Amino acid sequence: MSETERESMEFDVVIVGAGPAGLAAAIRLKQLNPDLSVVVLEKGSEVGAHILSGAVVDPIGIDRLLPGWRDTADHPFKTTVTDDRFLLLTEAGSLRLPNFMMPPLMNNHGNYIVSLGNVCRWLGSQAEALGVEIYPGFAAADLVFDAEGRVTGVITGDMGVERDGTHGPGYTPGMALMGKYVLIGEGARGSLAKKLIARFRLDEGCDPPKFGIGLKELWQVAPDKHKPGLVQHSFGWPLDGSTGGGSFLYHLEDNLVAVGFVVHLNYKNPYLSPFEEFQRFKTHPAIRGTFEGAKRIGYGARAITEGGWQSVPKLTFPGGALIGCSAGFVNVPRIKGSHNAVLSGMLAAEHVAVAISAGRAHDELNGYEDEWRSSDIGKDLKKVRNVKPLWSRFGTVVGVVLGGFDMWMNTLFGASPFGTMKHGKPDYASLDPAEKHRPIAYPKADGVLTFDRLSSVFLSNTNHEENQPVHLQVKDMDLEKRSEHDVFAGPSSRYCPAGVYEWVEEGGEPKFVINAQNCVHCKTCDIKDPDQNINWVPPQGGEGPVYMNM
Repeated sequence: MSETERESMEFDVVIVGAGPAGLAAAIRLKQLNPDLSVVVLEKGSEVGAHILSGAVVDPIGIDRLLPGWRDTADHPFKTTVTDDRFLLLTEAGSLRLPNFMMPPLMNNHGNYIVSLGNVCRWLGSQAEALGVEIYPGFAAADLVFDAEGRVTGVITGDMGVERDGTHGPGYTPGMALMGKYVLIGEGARGSLAKKLIARFRLDEGCDPPKFGIGLKELWQVAPDKHKPGLVQHSFGWPLDGSTGGGSFLYHLEDNLVAVGFVVHLNYKNPYLSPFEEFQRFKTHPAIRGTFEGAKRIGYGARAITEGGWQSVPKLTFPGGALIGCSAGFVNVPRIKGSHNAVLSGMLAAEHVAVAISAGRAHDELNGYEDEWRSSDIGKDLKKVRNVKPLWSRFGTVVGVVLGGFDMWMNTLFGASPFGTMKHGKPDYASLDPAEKHRPIAYPKADGVLTFDRLSSVFLSNTNHEENQPVHLQVKDMDLEKRSEHDVFAGPSSRYCPAGVYEWVEEGGEPKFVINAQNCVHCKTCDIKDPDQNINWVPPQGGEGPVYMNM
């Protein structure tokens, strides 16, 4: 804990992140013991502001958390899946895969197409009705440890710090929120989770974490183009056969269509731009017709955990636990994680409630760690554990076929002929030197169907105070020049979906420019920088995107 004098507040449980995992944990704690004091910190300006997902939700988690939710009028689950399609795209055409070929777990009937941000806003209201305190606009910037090295709380970020680190006229020190247990539900690649994993070596014996970048737009389409309940997933073009990824079209209510594109971050070509590949995808003959006469009304991006079963770290540490995407519970082939996030929040909450009722505090919740693999979370992830490694090893067409076969074997016989495959090296180590590839000539945006990054960031309602310290910390600027620029041709200017990074000429020399005010908090730079030289930390609380209906 820093030497700064801070206000301190005591709670039974402190939860970082008002996503599905954090809110489910808070609700479950109050269901089990209404007398518990529970606080949820959210770095976004409001609950849901930083939430971005497809999203098609498997309701298994919500059904268990709030069994009577279907009988209420205010829930956000308005559109059930009525049509489920899978397409393989080539440059000029498409092939629809028969549904009977797909493993049962890939079936989306009975699921709901939603705005996950609106789901979190609803869960937030449910939590507050039970007495949970939710503090939006407060970023958890650091952890509090006691003399024995146990986590005893978190520190919110200071406000009003100038760019040079001095205290401005509006300086306010962050608060210390202390708890008997701290649950970390920051989402993918959270800054506190990174610290905890490193400090307690939670990833020992695990495969390296794997990630994708997911980009999403929300469109208001013409009524004759709208097919409420349609879920369409595709893979193939515009990505080449050695680059993993896929895409989706989800038709919600009110003539809204969510379109998204995912690129696995173990791609090799430093000239590849996930944002530009997304824009190209929309021009495909099987896709572009949906957007004739339509208007784009939302944009965002975020990292997605893809390591699954093999990459989940140890979840518990002295004083708390990792939940949701901080733990890495996304099911990659299903493109779903919110159901496991809710289930993990509930499971952790149940072990916290038992511990507190027994008079314990700040110890390890070993039961949570011991139970998750045999729970529905583990069963969900184990069946698909080889899909990502097969895709990475054999490429799109062969890898997808083998992945489907493997899922069928796991479904029918509870075992895989491949055992449990390894992921191999981490994503940052997969990038080739630029000399092995040619630059990619992407088409210019037309402003109707395809767009540039800056106009896209505008739609995300992103805002940062410019005179604060840059929250994208470059550890060694000389290394960035020698390696990221000279060896890899500056991939940061392409993998960032918000135009944060630029290499510009100044005095005949390349200079690394960081436009931190554009950052949509996707954290791709923290994952993909080939030298792990960029560290993403939270800016002042309340800043970043304000996603609506995303």
